[in-house]
Amino acid sequence: MNQDYIKPNEWSILEEGFDASKVKSSESLFALGNGAMGQRANFEEQYTGDTFQGSYIAGVYYPDKTRVGWWKNGYPEYFAKVLNAPNWIGINVKINEEELDLNTCKKLSNFTRELNMKEGWLSRNFEATLQNGITIKVAVKRFLSIALDEVGAISYSVTPLNSEAKIVYTPYIDAGITNEDSNWDDQFWDILSVSQKNHQSFIEAKTMKTNFYTCTFMQSQIFLNQEEIIAPCEINKTDTTSSFIYKQKVKQNETFTIHKFGGYVVDRNHDKYDLIDAAKNVLEKAVSLGFNALLEKQKESWAHIWNMSDITISGDVKAQQGIRFNIFQLNQTYLGTDASLNIGPKGFTGEKYGGSTYWDTEAYCIPFYMATKDQSVARTLLEYRYEHLAKAIENAEKLGFKNGAALYPMVTMNGEECHNEWEITFEEIHRNGAIAFAIYNYHRFTNDYSFIPEKGLEVLIGIARFWHQRVNFSSDKNKYVMLGVTGPNEYENNVNNNWYTNYIAKWCIEYALENIDIIKTEHVSDFMRIKGKVKFTDEELASWKDVADNMYFPYSEKYEVFLQQDGFLDKELITVSELNQSQRPINQNWSWDRILRSPYIKQADILQGFYFFEDHFTEEQLAKHFDFYEPFTVHESSLSPCVHSIQAAKLDRMKQAYTFYLRTSRLDLDDYNHEVEEGLHITSMAGTWMSIVEGFGGMRVKDNMLSFAPKIPKEWKSYSFKVNFRNNIIKVNVSQNDSSFEVEGTNEVNIIVNGNLKTVYPNNLEIV
Repeated sequence: MNQDYIKPNEWSILEEGFDASKVKSSESLFALGNGAMGQRANFEEQYTGDTFQGSYIAGVYYPDKTRVGWWKNGYPEYFAKVLNAPNWIGINVKINEEELDLNTCKKLSNFTRELNMKEGWLSRNFEATLQNGITIKVAVKRFLSIALDEVGAISYSVTPLNSEAKIVYTPYIDAGITNEDSNWDDQFWDILSVSQKNHQSFIEAKTMKTNFYTCTFMQSQIFLNQEEIIAPCEINKTDTTSSFIYKQKVKQNETFTIHKFGGYVVDRNHDKYDLIDAAKNVLEKAVSLGFNALLEKQKESWAHIWNMSDITISGDVKAQQGIRFNIFQLNQTYLGTDASLNIGPKGFTGEKYGGSTYWDTEAYCIPFYMATKDQSVARTLLEYRYEHLAKAIENAEKLGFKNGAALYPMVTMNGEECHNEWEITFEEIHRNGAIAFAIYNYHRFTNDYSFIPEKGLEVLIGIARFWHQRVNFSSDKNKYVMLGVTGPNEYENNVNNNWYTNYIAKWCIEYALENIDIIKTEHVSDFMRIKGKVKFTDEELASWKDVADNMYFPYSEKYEVFLQQDGFLDKELITVSELNQSQRPINQNWSWDRILRSPYIKQADILQGFYFFEDHFTEEQLAKHFDFYEPFTVHESSLSPCVHSIQAAKLDRMKQAYTFYLRTSRLDLDDYNHEVEEGLHITSMAGTWMSIVEGFGGMRVKDNMLSFAPKIPKEWKSYSFKVNFRNNIIKVNVSQNDSSFEVEGTNEVNIIVNGNLKTVYPNNLEIV
């Protein structure tokens, strides 16, 4: 049973009524971020119920020592943890000496929570009767500023409704926090100083081992009936906390408000010895603007983001809410302003998975950022991997590979592998292919070839060398085979000849060879530089080609499909429709042994390959493989429904495409996999965008032009989106009757629509 307490709304995530059992889920769903920091939607005031405290600073992590029962050679020494950072949002509230705590109130009513995605803020409103009989009305609003991305702001108001009351606000910052998922219960933070002056507090702390220096800060303003006042103030501090205490007698129906500004400055952006001065500068800017003016800047920032990245859907509120939620969270997580950052699978919403970078970035996220931002943002993501090439070579060396072979990590913070489940660390090597595909995808979409001779070819060579060494020649098959791998479908571990892995390995080698030939003739100086650096020979290239030309692919003559892996047909082929619903999701109900022996697919391996390499296969082949594998797919990976939605739309199976779209767009809102309290599935949200733009919109790059084959679900009246294609903004609108195309700017653009060439002129609607 999926959750359904989130109210349908086109621009907001809404919760009505308080349910303690949903607090942790809501902390994920209502999370805030601005690319530089983020936080779960924890309450500002004390809450003694079940909660998952979480505040995070982009790029700050801790190398938690690996904990396994049996150490294997090649294991990473640590698992990089997204660190729970010092908490700056806290505001304890007392009413006539009784602590406000929604877990202990005598009565709670009119509770609402809203995440306004259009303007980028979170609000909470409720009325509460405390054990002492006082009834209060509370209104809270907070946001993390995009304009000043080191600061967040909170407005917290209390109005006594049935009598006057003495209200005490205690805003605080707290560095005495821990991670939910620590392996050894290590202390992650070393607190260096706690200081207070002029209503400002600062806690300087550095991470253990990684030595990231941070300063958490706060400053508050006090208002009575919207007029700023100087309230009596006491100060308090401990070894881990700093707080101010503001007391005020408030008449019945008067409103006592605190505006709190807080956040982080880090030595990634400032001198580590000047962090308090940097924090003071940030506070001066924020406080001088004030909460309301800073909120107006927030609205302007989000209006600018939405102008390019919004997708509108008319006639289906839940579908509209779903896509905007996905787009909103992607932009909260990564805005492309810092080249050293990447897109973590949970973003700023939880700690599960650790690391900041998975293959999800290249396979799913780059298309979104490439089309909704300037193409430089996508190039920055490619450069991030180039900067980690030396580490990728080290990672391969640890596993016994030589001669500059590169294995990019499954999970990383700094390029070093930090994932320590052996069947993934050692075997889920298909991730290498996604890095190479992203280089190809970037060139295909932007027509910017310069990255490949400048940086990309070195990456492609390292990857090709890895694949060349990873295969072995089977005299029985007279082909090159790949043994002991795990494909994207993690419900088949340690298998032989995973089709997707073999196919992308072959393609990577061919793509590297193709680009070596181009650069040899068209970029001679780059060719000589690269050859001198990585020292490849004609004999080596010939041996790569031999592998690519003679790669083995398991195939069933009976079913006329490629097989997931050699042993797939040895399984008992019982479809998902025959599974008892009580067994779902199987990863929470079955033993791992039972899952591995089953035919059930977590996410599509072969359909992922057909998605990447669509032009290599006929539509008839796609239909055969879709019909064979989808009935065995449980979609328990967040990355699965989007690919199926795109493929179903291509096959004109719009009912299925729409069902898969709803699943990918509302994966977290409806908690399909019953795990949203651990955090959101950020990287798969880019797949939701692809489901509409590439699925229903049919957008592709063909003949060096954008091509569209628009379709629309029967449940929708219309939908629209924009893409930035080679610095031309193209707006697409699809209705039940026709499709229209507009181009912003001054250039005419040639596009293909349903196979026909069309020229779209500036400020002129082209209707098809």
